[in-house]
Amino acid sequence: MRVGIVVFPGSNCDRDCARAVAEVSGRPAAWIWHKDRDLGGADLVIVPGGFSYGDYLRCGAIARFSPVMEEVVAFARRGGPVIGICNGFQILTEAGLLPGALMRNVGLKFICQDVHLSVGDTGSPLLGGYRPGQVVRMPVAHADGRFHADAETLSRIEGEGRVAFRYCDAEGRVGGPSNPNGSLAAIAGIVSPGGNVLGMMPHPERAAEAILGGTDGRALFVAALSRAA
Repeated sequence: MRVGIVVFPGSNCDRDCARAVAEVSGRPAAWIWHKDRDLGGADLVIVPGGFSYGDYLRCGAIARFSPVMEEVVAFARRGGPVIGICNGFQILTEAGLLPGALMRNVGLKFICQDVHLSVGDTGSPLLGGYRPGQVVRMPVAHADGRFHADAETLSRIEGEGRVAFRYCDAEGRVGGPSNPNGSLAAIAGIVSPGGNVLGMMPHPERAAEAILGGTDGRALFVAALSRAA
């Protein structure tokens, strides 16, 4: 089983993801450079956080046209598991693998803090390490994390049960003050119709070891690696 982590100019969470993969699997991840035209036999692809291409134009807009993204899109459309975290989520929406857009936070400020999340009932194997309705804690670090979609798209996402995570408080109450960026319907992450593509703004790789202050993100890597095996 081989995990590939895509690296763009400006990626800065690639090594964090590699550390989480190694901690869970006992094996190193492989680097996939943004100019590569194959995924090196990866069974699971992670598009990490950071500031690809300096977030010029808008977050993910340039990275979406990197040669490697043609392969990531083809891999996902064949059913291959893909996880996009923070900037990776932004890139996956720009590439058309996930609907909606990530817009500037309400308040127009960069947010870096721990948040609570309520796990959705998506049925995605990438979330198989969690229970629907479970409350977990992970950090966010973004300026453009406010999920937005038109009414028809939002209705489809909700109706198909594709909301992976929603911002909530420690007791699981969704929205209100616990929604740090003003995301529509307090959405923090969604999955594709087939459940094999996951995009999320919070950082599970920064909550995968006790030394980091929490381990709630570890279950995501365990489930994803099991799905890819």
